Amino acid sequence: MDRAKKFAVLLVLLLYAVCASATSASDSKDDYEHCRSTVKKWASSSLDLEVKEDKHTLRDLLYFLHIPRTGGRTYFHCFLKKLYASSLECPRSYDKLRFDPSKPNCRLLTTHDDYSMMSKLPKEKTSVMTILRNPIDRVFSTYEFSIEVAARFLVHPNLTSATQMVGRLRLKNRGVSTLDIWPWKYLVPWMREDLFARRDARRHSGPTYIRSNDSYNMEEIVMPLQEYINDPIARDIIHNGATFQIAGLTNNSYLAESHEVRHCVLKYQTLSEHVLDVAKKRLDDMLYVGLTEDHKESATMFANVVGAQVISQSIASNYSADPVVDDKSEESSSSLDSDPETSHHRNSSTGQKASKISSTGNMGATSKNMTVGKLTQVYETCISSLRKTQAQRRTSSLKRISPANFTKEARRQVPEVLLQEIKSLNGLDIKLYKYAQNIFSKQHKQMILKSAAAKMQVQGSQFNNAYGAPSQDIIWIAMSIALLFLFVALFVKARRRTSKIKL
Repeated sequence: MDRAKKFAVLLVLLLYAVCASATSASDSKDDYEHCRSTVKKWASSSLDLEVKEDKHTLRDLLYFLHIPRTGGRTYFHCFLKKLYASSLECPRSYDKLRFDPSKPNCRLLTTHDDYSMMSKLPKEKTSVMTILRNPIDRVFSTYEFSIEVAARFLVHPNLTSATQMVGRLRLKNRGVSTLDIWPWKYLVPWMREDLFARRDARRHSGPTYIRSNDSYNMEEIVMPLQEYINDPIARDIIHNGATFQIAGLTNNSYLAESHEVRHCVLKYQTLSEHVLDVAKKRLDDMLYVGLTEDHKESATMFANVVGAQVISQSIASNYSADPVVDDKSEESSSSLDSDPETSHHRNSSTGQKASKISSTGNMGATSKNMTVGKLTQVYETCISSLRKTQAQRRTSSLKRISPANFTKEARRQVPEVLLQEIKSLNGLDIKLYKYAQNIFSKQHKQMILKSAAAKMQVQGSQFNNAYGAPSQDIIWIAMSIALLFLFVALFVKARRRTSKIKL
């Protein structure tokens, strides 16, 4: 009897397990179908099938969709702020919470916000540009920068002191801090907390022996890169970040439905191709797509494709690109990479340097005298100064986590296995980057052809200007000589006839 009872109980449990498994499988299938339907519906509504004839023509508003760690800040300070007066920037370009596109004469928007920002903009009057970077390098740069900024807080005795100081500064000042901007408002606090925890652990354990010479695997000092890339925060924000940003599906999206779509795509990888298709189509429709790795060619193309049109519009509409040095919108955008404690621009020495670089470059850059050639020269001078400032700030920050030091040589020492892991986590971005390379190549060829045609036209015009007036006289002289020869020939022929008659 006992055996029978035990057998019956086991049978019931088995049946329960089978039913539960079947129910779970059914629920999972239903969830997948729901996600597939949701993603396909979003993709269908997001793909604008209409071919834009004028996609390379600059419209009233230029929206720079700035993908983090692609060199966009250099473009902002050394190109865009030379072309647009501060008064023409949309208010608080990098601050989602205070953005107001309804400002009169709002001509330039530069922001880390994703493509969902277009829902707030007049689509038919907006041109979009962006810059993409090799996904592996972008992951490295994101890791390094989040640690670099977080390390600036290590001047404080503890984490509590650091966070309290930031809170007091936010109440005191109105500037925009790095900690207010996506994705750094998530990544920097995460790394800041981690750095303090590791420093506290070293202090409690006494003298610390650093077991590794690899800056990307120095766990006593900083979070190892492998741990970083596999953390849920990194998976949520960093990996395939460019694709999600261009698709408008970041965790910072303006559209409510974007969050469900994003959740479904992250859960079911097979649905990610729909996101990639949308991102590719949006790249196709952009005014300009630059590449971080092809820096020189990208800058030249920007000057010729975007810069030339801004200058032309500037002259046509008679608005001046003279700098407004104390404009508040410039203050907010210039504080992006400044020290978190003093990043509210009025009190930031590094922010002041960035502003100084920007305003110096603007001097003389008016709608009347700016040309593509001058814009390129100003850009080269500006990036030299800006890079020097950034390098000094980076060196100062990384001293606080010595002996960890992120250099090109240190990157080359990272194991191939870890590089392959980064690749596998960023499959969408790698595909999108290759697609962007093709777009860039085609646009670069078109620019070269147009440049060659324009040069020939200028040379022809110069030739006509140099020889056009005298050529009229030459024509008249030639015609006169021809008529004279004709008259002489007729006269000689007539004399010969007369001579034959007399004979």
